[in-house]
Amino acid sequence: VQLQASGGGLVQPGGSLILSCAASGFTLNFYPVTWFRQAPTKEREAVAGIDVTNGRTAYADSVKGRFTISADGGKNMVYLRMNSLKPEDTAVYYCARGASFTQWLDIRQYNLWGQGTLVTVSS
Repeated sequence: VQLQASGGGLVQPGGSLILSCAASGFTLNFYPVTWFRQAPTKEREAVAGIDVTNGRTAYADSVKGRFTISADGGKNMVYLRMNSLKPEDTAVYYCARGASFTQWLDIRQYNLWGQGTLVTVSS
């Protein structure tokens, strides 16, 4: 049972990236999944969550209108499309499986984490 995040890299300000989170050993359709990020010296923060069961989504104010989270239940994948990237978006991004979508900001509920993928936004 694991999550594997991928797709990070170096991108210029204003650019775009798509992160992928692949689940194995279980079916994502029954869980909420959230993308977190952690910048150097900062706490890990939730940026976008999706209830894969019904497609409900939620976003942190800092990424609303720029990031889009989506899921493909058939492929057991969750994606994070990031547009209009800013230097302050630079962080290691993690996907995590939760238990309650309504509590998506509560990091304590997440019991399975991917390994993280580094996103660097710099010119």
